[in-house]
Amino acid sequence: MNNYAVLMKKFFEEQSFVKSDIESFNYFLDNELNSIIEENREILPTIIPPNVDEFKIRFDNVRITKPEITEADGSVRKIYPMEARLRKLTYAAPMYITVSAHINGAQRESFETQIGSLPVMLKSKVCHLNKLSSEELVQHGEDPDDPGGYFIINGTEKVLVKVEDLASNKVLIDKESGSTGKLVCKIFSEKGSYKIPHTIERMKDGIFYLTFTRVRRVPLIAVIKALGITKDEEIMRFIAGSENFDELLVNLLDSADLKTEEDAMDAIAKVSGITQPKEIRLERMKEILDKYLLPHLGIVTKDRMWKAYNLCKMVRKYILGLRGQLPADDKDHYMNKRLKLSGDLLADLLRVNLKVLIGDLLYNFQRVVKRGKFPTLKVIIREKLLTSRIYSSMATGAWVGGRKGVSQRIQRLNFLEMMSHLQRVVSPLSATQENFQARELHCTHLGRLCPIETPEGTNIGLKKNLSLVATVSLDANEDDVLKLMRNYGLKPVARQ
Repeated sequence: MNNYAVLMKKFFEEQSFVKSDIESFNYFLDNELNSIIEENREILPTIIPPNVDEFKIRFDNVRITKPEITEADGSVRKIYPMEARLRKLTYAAPMYITVSAHINGAQRESFETQIGSLPVMLKSKVCHLNKLSSEELVQHGEDPDDPGGYFIINGTEKVLVKVEDLASNKVLIDKESGSTGKLVCKIFSEKGSYKIPHTIERMKDGIFYLTFTRVRRVPLIAVIKALGITKDEEIMRFIAGSENFDELLVNLLDSADLKTEEDAMDAIAKVSGITQPKEIRLERMKEILDKYLLPHLGIVTKDRMWKAYNLCKMVRKYILGLRGQLPADDKDHYMNKRLKLSGDLLADLLRVNLKVLIGDLLYNFQRVVKRGKFPTLKVIIREKLLTSRIYSSMATGAWVGGRKGVSQRIQRLNFLEMMSHLQRVVSPLSATQENFQARELHCTHLGRLCPIETPEGTNIGLKKNLSLVATVSLDANEDDVLKLMRNYGLKPVARQ
């Protein structure tokens, strides 16, 4: 027993309760910030000056400095958390980006500008308290035992509560809620700003239908053909392999007259209710298939074949589930859940609000161009827009996607309650509905979530707390995993 005591003592000496949250915020600064800018790198205004053939605005090289404050006299100096608390200020760091204008392929102007201020997590890599000794922390008015992992907004300490959600980009076979209780195959495809639910279901006529975004119940075989696998024999081989899947025969017969990709796309467009002329209809359908069908596999034309292969794998799993050869997936198993920590939540917030900033920039640019002038980009970027929207969400807790209560004021009645608040995990399910299975203690919670600490009443089982020694790992980089698997002999399916 003594060994356990030594181990636990060593763990708490070296690890922090909020280590996972701080790592998540640091990962957001190092990786996700750049990927958000990458998603919005080139901006093409629709209204450009008449003597210009091509005009685009580029965003590059985003960077964050350490927290600072601009005083009333215009002087800029660094600010520590205690001053922010006492003076009711926000502990935030300026965010800079390089903006350049390109006319007819040639760069016209390039400059670095501040696009906003980002609230900084205490004890993160850009916080002034990072790596300070106990004596230095005391000198700056801080408690040496304070773990950090929270933000200071208008002098108030705010924590971003971890959100528990179903894992995205993972195929799950599940019983539909309601009286029918039929099996359906679901996947939430997530990439950047896209998060699109896909559902495969078999109707009474024996046909497999796919539903995603505005495309409602289109024959699945038609979608596979539209993506590039047009031969029935190949579709059968990719789904069934050497087995005999009679369930597919009626589906192949239903789409037998679709010989080419264009025929299949046209058929899907008609079922989806797109009534424009054929050329426009096909272009619209190509855009939908590229951008909104399984976007995590790619959003360009060359990725269509991967999507076709993956749809075949999904159908195979679904058929095996319908036959009873595969059990339905357990949604409450923690293998099928993911936690969104501070870094992920801030990435969601910044992604949406950067789009608002770009929309405002385009509006200002096009308004000036309509008057016959050619504006400099420095004039049309409003840095306060992004800052005010981020501060507003952090202060009120109203997040993107209609979520409320994501940002909460820390309960500081005693040290243990504060630690408990920093470890809280919230499920997005409604507190007014029964959801008995979601509220129950699952065997996979062992060692991950505390089996005792949960409120009584409507929130029981929906508000939980991480275990004392639980840490949340970061997402693995897909490219690194693929590289590793190729080294071990993985061979990608040859594209046709």
